[in-house]
Amino acid sequence: MNEFPLRLANSTDIPALEFLIPLSVRTLQAAHYSQAQMEAALGPVFGVDSRLISDGTYFVVEHKNEIIGCGGWSRRKAMFGGDRERSGEDALLDSKCDPARIRAFFVHPQFARRGIGRKILAECEEAIKQSGFPSAELVATLTGEALYHSFNYKVVKRYEVPMTNGLALPVVKMAKRFDTV
Repeated sequence: MNEFPLRLANSTDIPALEFLIPLSVRTLQAAHYSQAQMEAALGPVFGVDSRLISDGTYFVVEHKNEIIGCGGWSRRKAMFGGDRERSGEDALLDSKCDPARIRAFFVHPQFARRGIGRKILAECEEAIKQSGFPSAELVATLTGEALYHSFNYKVVKRYEVPMTNGLALPVVKMAKRFDTV
């Protein structure tokens, strides 16, 4: 997996992320969502969250100096969404009792099913544990649910995120408690 180095994202990565995210969504989410749902979700649900980058909790994976995957975690309240639709303050969580958030995983379609998401998720979980959080939660797409399930995340509830034009995006809230030794 050394051919796919992982590093923390920085602000200069934002243009590449703004290219990768819609490409990933439109290709990899197509089996579970309609074109209209995917387009409505780009921005309010699927988008770059620069706060994750500035907090130092967002990772990218590269291949030949091209970003082919991204994802991260957060110590903030928001469960999903990009900068474009953010309103209000995104309060910090209490690491003693609140679950950290797993956020914004996207993989280039040409590199899907090659361990990129797993590599990022493992790094996120390690960072979450090092930061003292007892658990993590996330809102998975129907496409991403299997990845999180393979890491022992459990379904909390299934629901729909309301979007424009009366559309809704079915998602799955999942959670995992970390073993404390």
